[in-house]
This record gives sequence, structure tokens and C-alpha cells, in this order.
Amino acid sequence: MSGRMVERARAALADLIEQPLEAGLYLVATPIGNLGDISLRALAVLARAQLIAAEDTRHSRKLLSHFGIGGELTAYHEHNAARERPRLIARIRAGSAVALISDAGTPLISDPGYRLVREALDEGLKVISLPGPSATLAALTSVGLPTDTFLFAGFLPTKSGPRRRRLGELKAVPATLVLFESAPRLAKSLADMAAVLGPREAALAKELTKLHETVTRGTLDGLAAELAQIEDQKGEFVVVIAPPLPEEIEIGDERIVAQLQEALEAESFRDAVRNVAEMLGVKRSRVYELGLLLARGKRDQ
Repeated sequence: MSGRMVERARAALADLIEQPLEAGLYLVATPIGNLGDISLRALAVLARAQLIAAEDTRHSRKLLSHFGIGGELTAYHEHNAARERPRLIARIRAGSAVALISDAGTPLISDPGYRLVREALDEGLKVISLPGPSATLAALTSVGLPTDTFLFAGFLPTKSGPRRRRLGELKAVPATLVLFESAPRLAKSLADMAAVLGPREAALAKELTKLHETVTRGTLDGLAAELAQIEDQKGEFVVVIAPPLPEEIEIGDERIVAQLQEALEAESFRDAVRNVAEMLGVKRSRVYELGLLLARGKRDQ
């Protein structure tokens, strides 16, 4: 049975490789860890493309060499995109098939490429997406949190203040949140997530599809406390966070006032307004007005 399956896969790949490849931009998903996750169609396109644009050519050359794929390879990343984009478009316009790959997973997902796709489409050129591995979807579907509605928010800001403001903006989104985070920032980011989003269910996924794949489930505050005790974390994590409870979506004036009263015991009026607005994910002007009413009420007593 296994021998017949191998022969059929080989025949299917050979048939794909023999077919002509039209000029266009091919968005090719590549493995996020396990090389066995690459599709036959992805191999066939990479083998026939006249040019492969890769985020990191050194990294991608290892993948291509593993499957015996040669061909022209060029770098396309956020630092050279403005310069390289016209050249890639010109190659496609001249009749070439150009494949775009990222370091791992599906191109454009937290990787450069959006403007290249848009420009190709604006030029009337063919854009073809080859679906495949995605750390976002692999994590989302493996952690036991709701999958019917989700929001991929990429990487959060690196500093705590902007990070908490961004989390405040995401707090009321009625969807499961999927985020990326680097190991050195993970503990502090989790602490900010717990402070802004509360003790929601969450999961951390690391080394997905690899030998040491791990998925750690818990609450944001619990995971933050656990990670604070661990040093020398490496790599990148996918953080999946449960959607807010219905009562969390609507932030009433009473809750804002209560939070303000608590904050004003330790902070200036200005700092309290700013921090409460960030914490609850509401407009600062609203908190400011409620703060003035609160202060006026105290004076009238």
C-alpha cells in the first residue's frame, strides 16, 4: 500500500512539473518546521518558476536544496522592497513566473508582500496563491479556543505603553485573538495582556510541527506568572487568547468611574485618566469627562 502511494505521489508531481507555468506572481506557502508539510503543487511551482523571491535567501536555499530545486533566487524583504518591487513586476510583465516565499508559512502573513501583490494586480498581472502551512491557523485550531471568529493581530509594539494601548484597542473585539511574540519579550507582553485583558483563557504555541512542539494552556495571568520564572526562552511564540465575555464588551460609566477612583488614590488626575483609558480600551476624552464629574461631585459634597 505504501509503495503504491509513493508511486502515485511521484506521478502526480511529475505531471504537475510537466505542465506549463503561466507568467504571474505565485504566493507559495512553505513549511513552518516540518518539511513534510510542503505540498506537491508548491514543489512543482518552485521547480518551474523563473525567479524565486525569498525573505531570507540563505534560509530558503536550505529548503530548496533539500528538495533538489535550483533556479534563480533573489531577496525580497521589508528593507529592499521599494527597490526590488519594480524589478519583480518587470520580470512578470516580460513573461516570467515569479514565486514569493517567506521564511516559513504563508507569504504576506506578518511578512512583506502586500504591496507587491497590490501592484501586480493594479498592473493586470496574474496573482496565484498556493495555500499551505500557517502558524496562525495551526495554533488557532490546536488550542481548544473558539475558531468561528478570530482576529490575527501580528506582533504587538515592543514597549509596554504602546503595547497596552494596542491591547486596549483589541479588548472589546468579539473574537479569539491570535498574536505573535518573540521569546525575550513574551513574559512582559503576557503581563501586559493580563493587566489589560484580564484573566482570559489563553494558550502559547511553540515549535509548531517540529519535534519539540509545545502548546501550553491556561489563563493570561497564570501564564504570565509561569513565564516570569523561566529564563532563556528562545524562538517565537503564537499567543491565542479567548474572546471577551459578553459583559466585557460594553464598558459602562460605572466601571470607568470605579477604576478612576482606585487609580486616583495613587496617581495624578492626568496619569489616572491616561492609564484607565488604556486599561479599559476606551477613549481618553470619555474618561476625562467622567473624571471631571467625579471631582465636581466630591467638591459639592
